[in-house]
Amino acid sequence: MASVITLDRSQRGESLPTRVRVYVALRDAIVHGSLEPGRRLSENVLAGEMGISRTPIREGLSLLREDRLVETVPQLGSFVSLVDPAAISDAQFIRESLECAAIRLAATAADDTDVAGLEANVQGQEEASTAGDLDAFYNLDDSFHHALCDLSGHRTVWIVSERAKAHLNRIRRLSLGMPNYLEEMIAEHRQVIAAVAAHDPDLAELHLRAHLRTVLREVPRMRAEHPDYFERPADA
Repeated sequence: MASVITLDRSQRGESLPTRVRVYVALRDAIVHGSLEPGRRLSENVLAGEMGISRTPIREGLSLLREDRLVETVPQLGSFVSLVDPAAISDAQFIRESLECAAIRLAATAADDTDVAGLEANVQGQEEASTAGDLDAFYNLDDSFHHALCDLSGHRTVWIVSERAKAHLNRIRRLSLGMPNYLEEMIAEHRQVIAAVAAHDPDLAELHLRAHLRTVLREVPRMRAEHPDYFERPADA
């Protein structure tokens, strides 16, 4: 296994329990594809890479099993879960329900400063797209949706949505390499901003709901390009 996993050594990271830092590091690596679906996860190797004992590794893997990102096979060990279409559907339902409810409140509450912050974020997305920096784009996309959720006044919305959509996030990250996808995302984000700036909750919800469903259109194409990453239907 290549040494691709590191713990957050920042002051903020050091304030978290080690098992949580392990969980975050592995979750990010799985979502971003550094740990691809089906990869075996050795507690000994991971402990060596991170410079910690096996106990927090084991605890971090347990948290990832709750997210359905890791599965343990008796006598064989732990593996990165294959992408599960049912889990994608569950995550999409939760995300769409929460974020569409949140943006209705955001559209009535946002002021000029809030709108300017959203516009600055999308400007950063354009720069990341031009530079071909997919990780930066993904992080800015996350920040954009996080900001919209927080503008609702219910900051827990993002926390719940983010924890629920692990499998969907894997698809979101894979989709960024598709032709013209980044440009489409940016255009849709601008439509959402315009509706929020106009304080039109109906239009904001309409644009956001359509935007959130765009990624689902890419699933068949990604499944065709990466068949080994996906769970096979039970009758296959």
